[in-house]
Amino acid sequence: MDTDNPTQLQLVTQALAAMPVVQTLGLCCLGLRPGQSEWEMPYSDAFSFAPGVLQATPVFAMADFAAVSAAATTLPVGWSNATTDTTLKLLAPAIGRLLRARGRVIAAGRSHTVCAADVYAVNAMGEESLCATLLATATNRAPVASP
Repeated sequence: MDTDNPTQLQLVTQALAAMPVVQTLGLCCLGLRPGQSEWEMPYSDAFSFAPGVLQATPVFAMADFAAVSAAATTLPVGWSNATTDTTLKLLAPAIGRLLRARGRVIAAGRSHTVCAADVYAVNAMGEESLCATLLATATNRAPVASP
């Protein structure tokens, strides 16, 4: 990476990796492309409400990170964003060895970006089962000038 002139994708990747919640949940960003992202999270009993079934909170976190990180990839270099509105629909139990989420941009604007994500439970055979979908709005923030 060119540390003197990092790209927006590199800045987003660095910012996400440094977040304590990403580390605590074991979230792994598999890839970022302009307007898209893909994430995984291994199953953990610590985040379940019944044996083998993940609770809604990590499912939401996966969807939120996938959607809003996809939105961040469309911003000018140095800009950031934050979730300001979401709707999560839980469609099926999150049962599997891991969760996989794919985020995408619906409409990118200067001040706000509408984005979405689908979350899949992945079984031991690698088969995906849609368990949640999220629609979100991210507020875009210009870099703050140093004093």
